[in-house]
Amino acid sequence: DEHYISDYFIIDDGLQGVIRIRLKYDDNKPVIEGMKRVSRPGLRQYVGVQNIPRVFNNLGIAILTTPIGVITNKEARRRHVGGEVLCIVW
Repeated sequence: DEHYISDYFIIDDGLQGVIRIRLKYDDNKPVIEGMKRVSRPGLRQYVGVQNIPRVFNNLGIAILTTPIGVITNKEARRRHVGGEVLCIVW
């Protein structure tokens, strides 16, 4: 939905499978400049609706897992739901 991926392939290797993702580039520069993992197995980061992070003044996104599924911070604010912050992307 955020147009960071140009294409993806599912490769069946007979076990659990592999997903190959091609990231989008703009003038030989990657669209994704950075990514940071927020929640870890030893330290989960949960936020309410009022504390959903803004990434670089809404130029980046935060990915949250919520009761309605995995969504971005903008979608979580729109749907008025909080959850666990998995990572931020800019």
